[in-house]
Amino acid sequence: MGDTRVGATGASADLTDVRADTDRAAAGDGRVRVESSPVGPIVRPPDASDLVILYLHGDRQLSSGSPESAVDLAERLALRTGAVVVCPRYRSSFPGALDDVHAVYSSCQARGPVALAGERLGAGLAASLLVRLRDMGAPEPDCAVLISALLDLTLDAPSLLFNAAADPGFDIDELRLHAARFAGGADRTNPLLSPLHANLHGLPPLQLLVAGTDPLLDDSLSFAARAAHSGVTVDLRVRPDAVSLHPESVTAMADFIQAWARAARP
Repeated sequence: MGDTRVGATGASADLTDVRADTDRAAAGDGRVRVESSPVGPIVRPPDASDLVILYLHGDRQLSSGSPESAVDLAERLALRTGAVVVCPRYRSSFPGALDDVHAVYSSCQARGPVALAGERLGAGLAASLLVRLRDMGAPEPDCAVLISALLDLTLDAPSLLFNAAADPGFDIDELRLHAARFAGGADRTNPLLSPLHANLHGLPPLQLLVAGTDPLLDDSLSFAARAAHSGVTVDLRVRPDAVSLHPESVTAMADFIQAWARAARP
């Protein structure tokens, strides 16, 4: 793997360097192992397949946060797919965050087929990684799932205002401050920072999951339309609100990943 490093942690991206593991019950349906590694939690289901799902946690306020917050979802996703799910840490600024997830992706890709998934900021990073890999001519994941994705840091989407009242925790002014910090001096239309502004030709099959009341709704709608116009296979699912979206999100993700991961393998 060479001397690839992961961001602020300085941890090797080699996924074989597992420091500890714990058996945990998940979803009342068998047992998974949650392992601590330098890159973040790794979730292994019983009789794991060779498929790896790289799941990028994230929030709308552009905080890198803690990958441990994604472990519950990762456990359920691992049990439904039979895949190993990696939840990496990454820095809270651009381009370091993208460099970090790219390093971990390279480690995953070296071990077998990979599916990519993410939520909010993590979904935006997942889309940015797809664009970077395509531009580099590097192997892409079999497919990707973007949940409530933050895809445009210009923050010009009408839904940011129209749907603000539906989300009591949403503050557009706070989001603008965090976006400025995350972007640093980068142009907000840089396609690796705001993948909605990228050329989307040649991307792998995409699933986008979003609620109709989400302030980020327009990011998903616009990205899905542009990707479809570019010949990308797109599965867009809009549910009325977060209450109806969240209970079915793991099932929808698992079904999509299993279908396209199998189809993409030789």
